[in-house]
Amino acid sequence: MQKKQSKKQGEQGKQGRQGERLTSLLPYLIALASGILMGLTVAPVGAWFLAWIALVPLWVLIVTSAKNQNQSPPAPPSPPAPPALFWGIGYHGVALSWITGIHPMTWLGVPWLPSLAITLFCWGFISLLGGVFVTIWAAVMVRLAEQKPWLRILIGTAVWCGLESLWSAGPLWWSSLAYTQSPHNLVIVHLGQLSGPNTVTAAIVAVNGLIAEAYINRQDTKMSSASSLRDAMRRQFVNKYLVVATGLLITLHLIGFILYSRPIAQVPEAALKVGIIQGNIPNRLLRSSEGFRRAQENYTNGYLTLAEQGVDAVLTPEGALPIFQRNLMETALVAAVKKKGVVAWIGAFGERGDSYTISLFTFNNKGEIVSRYDKAKLVPLGEYIPFEEILGGLVQRLSPLEAHQVPGSANQIFDTPFGRAIASICYESAFPEQFRYQAAAGGQFILSSSNDAHYSASMPFQHHAQDIMRAIETDRWSARATNTGYSAFVDPHGRTLWISGYNTYETHAETIYRRQTQTLYVRWGDWLTPLLLISSGGVWLVIKFSNTKKLSN
Repeated sequence: MQKKQSKKQGEQGKQGRQGERLTSLLPYLIALASGILMGLTVAPVGAWFLAWIALVPLWVLIVTSAKNQNQSPPAPPSPPAPPALFWGIGYHGVALSWITGIHPMTWLGVPWLPSLAITLFCWGFISLLGGVFVTIWAAVMVRLAEQKPWLRILIGTAVWCGLESLWSAGPLWWSSLAYTQSPHNLVIVHLGQLSGPNTVTAAIVAVNGLIAEAYINRQDTKMSSASSLRDAMRRQFVNKYLVVATGLLITLHLIGFILYSRPIAQVPEAALKVGIIQGNIPNRLLRSSEGFRRAQENYTNGYLTLAEQGVDAVLTPEGALPIFQRNLMETALVAAVKKKGVVAWIGAFGERGDSYTISLFTFNNKGEIVSRYDKAKLVPLGEYIPFEEILGGLVQRLSPLEAHQVPGSANQIFDTPFGRAIASICYESAFPEQFRYQAAAGGQFILSSSNDAHYSASMPFQHHAQDIMRAIETDRWSARATNTGYSAFVDPHGRTLWISGYNTYETHAETIYRRQTQTLYVRWGDWLTPLLLISSGGVWLVIKFSNTKKLSN
């Protein structure tokens, strides 16, 4: 009998320990799942509406866990930071899963296994970096667990925007919360005209925070031993949070709709008929003689076709002709420019001493180079080696990737025969400040030149979504030429006038319009983030000083 009881107790203890392990893992699983939900907001899924609730579970986990720790005696909750790390990895890992498309890099001469190692390292590192930033945000939120909910929302929103600004100032940037709304929710993306993408990010974080605080207060009400009258009052308090969340969401969309509904002036004298050529040359062929022959043939024929259609200018993708500037004049494409007299923007390589740049050259109607834009934001490892003095030898042993590509200046201007343009080459689409600076300096239309051929289809669609945000923020028409897709034309409201197929050869002409308007964002930059940080920090200091003064009295 005793043995049976002992065995039964042992089984119960084992089940209890398994239950405890599952309970301890639950916060991590919830955080990872909600981060993955946020990752599903962008291509290829595009469930943009999930962004307005996907941060709620993490917010609740952080605040309730911190509150439990402050109890006397303290409860044994899971620490808040690791779940935050999992949320960030889930979001950025899913959103940036297209990075795996660079494997295999055998076309670059990288063996299959080292190619896999490089790919997984890049994907893992950027996902982990995203997790670190969310963990920092969570650490701040822990300190606010006993503060008023409205203060948590204010500071939480400010800190998130501040961290995104910090991250975007570095070389590894792509997956802002703001881009979860592009291209499907153009109304809310128009908030970017006020203070850039962080305006949209702030809206998403604030709404998530309000919903989370409503849930937290509801749970507090259930556990409270207060009178029924007090419970009723607290439930009303909870309802207010949901009402405010709904009201804020509606109000922000109304503001966006007002901006979205403004008519776009299309003055005939500002019209510019631009043609784009999508050459569809696989990257594995570009460096071969066959690839260069096909590039010359496709872009020259495309140029002649568009010239016959009466375009004013032709835009080609990044690296359309993978040769140096000194060799461009000998190509059939430049010969066609001299013959037809139609301006062309040709992607090729520039030279700077012993180094080179990825550049976009303006050829006037005489076939002469009159301006040049050098790519300023390079892709780490893909286009340059970070900490080259330390890591250069190691990376070159794994891969033949060139280490001598250099970036262009951050404050370039790009003058053309039709006025000043806003130029962007590939990865730069993720950096709104590049566009804002050029718009403020007089850029009248956007020329985006890219080569996304080595990634899966979800990446170029995300890239297109980034360009849509830049067109809205600067209030400019945009022409986008890519190697294999998606090429497109976008109006200042972010509406796609035409988009190409994927992995197809295409030419297309569209009329865009030069504009000299300046949005609030173009004039003042991201003024919202410092305002949020200063105001929330000031309020927190006032409250802290007030509480200290009360205790001393």
